[in-house]
Amino acid sequence: MLHSPQRPFRPARKAALAVVAVLIAMFASSCTPTPDASPSAGGTTGGTAVGMAAPAPSESDPWRPAAHLTASQNWINDPNGLVYENGTYHAFYQHNPHGNFWGDMSWGHSTSTDLVHWTQKPVAMEGTASEEIFSGAIVPDTKNASGLGTAGNPPLVALYTSSYGDGGALPKGSQAQSVAYSLDHGTSWTKYKGNPVLSLNPASNNFRDPKITWYEPGKYWVMTTVVADAQVVKLFKSTDLLHWDFLSDFSGVGAQGGLWEVPELLQMDVDGGNGLKKWVMILSINPGGIAGGSGMQYFVGNFDGTRFTAENAAKPGDALTESQWLDHGADFYAANTITGAPGGKPVLLGWMGNWDYAQSVPSTPWRGSMAIPRQLTLAATGSRFELHSSIAQAAADALTDTKTSEVHGKNLTVTDSTEPLGGDFGTRTQLIDAEMDVAGASEAGLVLRASADGKAGLRISYNRASQTLKVDRSAAGTSNFSPKFSPYHQASVPLKDGKVRLRILLDSSSVEVFTQDGSVVISDIFFPQWGNTGAAAFSAGGPASFVLTTTRQRP
Repeated sequence: MLHSPQRPFRPARKAALAVVAVLIAMFASSCTPTPDASPSAGGTTGGTAVGMAAPAPSESDPWRPAAHLTASQNWINDPNGLVYENGTYHAFYQHNPHGNFWGDMSWGHSTSTDLVHWTQKPVAMEGTASEEIFSGAIVPDTKNASGLGTAGNPPLVALYTSSYGDGGALPKGSQAQSVAYSLDHGTSWTKYKGNPVLSLNPASNNFRDPKITWYEPGKYWVMTTVVADAQVVKLFKSTDLLHWDFLSDFSGVGAQGGLWEVPELLQMDVDGGNGLKKWVMILSINPGGIAGGSGMQYFVGNFDGTRFTAENAAKPGDALTESQWLDHGADFYAANTITGAPGGKPVLLGWMGNWDYAQSVPSTPWRGSMAIPRQLTLAATGSRFELHSSIAQAAADALTDTKTSEVHGKNLTVTDSTEPLGGDFGTRTQLIDAEMDVAGASEAGLVLRASADGKAGLRISYNRASQTLKVDRSAAGTSNFSPKFSPYHQASVPLKDGKVRLRILLDSSSVEVFTQDGSVVISDIFFPQWGNTGAAAFSAGGPASFVLTTTRQRP
């Protein structure tokens, strides 16, 4: 959670916020010839529509995601309080109820049964002049260890960061960890009277982002937090979620070119490891990410109940390629797992944004979305363990449901040319499974969201000599809203039998490219023209063969 600028929070600001929203809309229209988006049904820029799915993309709102969580209007960033309970996924998130820019931080709330289709709920916890509500986590307190519920109605307990303003419990600008609880399955929340439950002495302006893990051998919860500007993860333990004792610090490894944020410690089975388990620390950094600006690194090692120790970790000052990254694109940040998610593997939800330009992107009246939830596995590869990612099973099932989707396939060989893929692949939102045989070509790939004249499009390519997968958004649409909107991102991907196998989720204004083994993901946002829906395959330096399948929602 990015540190809050020191500015007052007052209800009277709503009118001023509305004026700012209008100015942002004017700026967006200067960035693109696409008409400005009109306010969504159910509200204006001064409020948030609730109890309904976000509107579908349209010519007046061309970049609205169709397969990703976003608010009907107004700003969202980091996911918070991710929990699966009673058959429902709950996503809380950083949200500005009053405008589509960062500020007045509160917890927004959406629910889903399949991780693709989301229903927006009323704001769960709204910030005040004395306390903004920053990032945090939710724990189902099934045994009522906190005493905040009853044995028959145990609470959901939220641990969140309080960022204090005038009249707060700590000096203005200070950050500390607080508790709220719900006795009605996350519908309403009550703040604990003893807040904050954890602060530093002296108070810190950068102590934030609690995430909770149950440590079974010790029968206690472990909280990971950060002192963001010191690049330190601090670990604490508790048996009741209210009283916390210090365990240890984790620092001195990995990329340290910016703030450390949103840490999480989780235990995972090693795939094919015959019962071997390892502990993983995932951690966001801003700036200093592998693709520039925001990014997410991780460390694999051991946790003894007190201290986490990373194995074979990069050292501070090493090249960024020596660190281990969850995503090699520019737009995956602040991800954390969904507590209680079914399936036995961690399910991760991240913000699809980058602080280099997030507040300048030309969408209105909404700004910000989440990436597709992804399932994590831990693989033993060489001298290191690696996290691999795939689309979470529930989301993959929803995207490929034969009752609501249609499947089209195409096989072709392309030699030193670009070949259109036809109308079956010409859509704004689709799931593409691609196998590319590039043994005879120097470079090959796909162009998506292409213009009729072929001059614009998102280019996904593979270079055989360098064995590099690249996502190039430099000609994919509007980009002049920020000089930091980087043109392309790439990662090393070894060939297997002369082939590259990809799963590509394309949405109205985003792409997520997964290698088949999940070892590399590249997630990027981009802002194409509404009418650019073409698709093509291309090769250079010889022939390349393609086996393609697209799955898309029926019209």
